Amino acid sequence: MDITVEELYQKLQSGEKFVFIDVREPWEYEEFNLGAELIPLGSLPNRSWELEDHKSDEVVVHCRSGARSGMAQAMLTGQGFSNVRNLTGGVMAWNAAYGMEKP
Repeated sequence: MDITVEELYQKLQSGEKFVFIDVREPWEYEEFNLGAELIPLGSLPNRSWELEDHKSDEVVVHCRSGARSGMAQAMLTGQGFSNVRNLTGGVMAWNAAYGMEKP
């Protein structure tokens, strides 16, 4: 299941608890980020153990456009995570809706 930028914005504004992961590269994260934990897609297979305690929690993944985070969503779901949501349109959609405003 995916999540829209509007839904994510509301979650972040309300302080709702969920696992938030940015799967972009470090240089992309440095340019602009939404405050998620940076785990680049290429590192995810080796670092997914860090998320082991969150298999039944809501996990939101995002990237620049939604493609890499879609791969991360499939990877985590395949490892038994039951509620992984991909940010539709990624940071590009966030910037179109909110500009460079951080949540």
